[in-house]
Amino acid sequence: MIDLRRVPELWRKVSVPVRDLPLALLILGTSFVPSFQSHGTQFGGLPNRSFDTLAVVALAAECLPLALRRRWPAVSLALVSLGFAVDQLRGYHSLAGTALPVALLSAGSHLERHRRTTVLTATAAYLALVAGLCLLGATEGPADFVMYYLALILPWRIGIWLRDTRAAEAERRRRVAQDTLVAERTRIARELHDVVTHHVTAMVVQAEAARYLTAAPDRLDQTLTAVSDTGRRAITDLRHLLDLLNPDHGPETRAPTVGRLLTLVEQARRAGQPVEFTEEGTPAESVGSAGLVAYRVVQEALTNALKYAHGIRTSVQVRHSEREITVEVSTFGSGSRGASPGGSGRGLAGLRQRVDVLGGDFSAGGRTGGGFVVRARIPAGSTS
Repeated sequence: MIDLRRVPELWRKVSVPVRDLPLALLILGTSFVPSFQSHGTQFGGLPNRSFDTLAVVALAAECLPLALRRRWPAVSLALVSLGFAVDQLRGYHSLAGTALPVALLSAGSHLERHRRTTVLTATAAYLALVAGLCLLGATEGPADFVMYYLALILPWRIGIWLRDTRAAEAERRRRVAQDTLVAERTRIARELHDVVTHHVTAMVVQAEAARYLTAAPDRLDQTLTAVSDTGRRAITDLRHLLDLLNPDHGPETRAPTVGRLLTLVEQARRAGQPVEFTEEGTPAESVGSAGLVAYRVVQEALTNALKYAHGIRTSVQVRHSEREITVEVSTFGSGSRGASPGGSGRGLAGLRQRVDVLGGDFSAGGRTGGGFVVRARIPAGSTS
């Protein structure tokens, strides 16, 4: 037994001509209903004629090609027009005449090439039909023929409007998909920058310090252990980032949060950076993306302190409230950049964008009396 809920899905899998055939059969069948005969489209004013064998052929040629109206719109329009001409010249005046506007609408909507040629050919065919009707004694005048021509233009223009609307929607979807892809790539690039720069910088600084500890085995062992721990954390964070690239990954439950700030501080201390850490207030029940952004602000600021102010006193202050998280990271004095990796400014720019997306405030600049300070106010609860 067929599941009725799957009928629409199965119907969409059927070929387009088969899906268009019911409309053609409906118009054709209705045209042969006795009460509708000689009560259809009357063009030219010729006297009505009873249906005969030629009428069956004309009506079939007029209706059945509608099954091709989307697959081969030009062929459909030509056959329907031929059937319509026979219908009117013979005076059948059948209900099948409604197939012509349908064919015109479909041609305007689905015809891909030779659109201008189609218009010129259809106009020439219309003039030939008018001439034939006049030779057979048509009672309608030029104004009537012009009005009917203008009426036939309407479904063609509607088809063109549908085509343009469909193209505009496809372009909009393409742009949305492209913008989404760019945004996702930008987000991943920021995550990579934050993870790789922070951990690698810490490892470089720790390795540089280890070169001067060969005479102190205990301190050398502690430094090398710190390098190993930093490398493991880097691998863990990179593995998490790779999980995000997997389309089947679940919610980001393992994403770093503001609760892991002390880990960043301890890592910076083991790399030789004197860091003072202060955390005030109670985090809101649901901080949304604010926790991750606060974590990244502290991570980037400590990374810059290790690179550009190594060994200089650094302060990390984090304040929680019901509505926001405030982060301030300051270095008191300037260090040497001689042995530190250079920076491109991408990290601070990325932080500014992260905070702006959540509707917060971000600033980074020099302090009076030397040093550098990074401040961020991040509204809590946003899932942006």
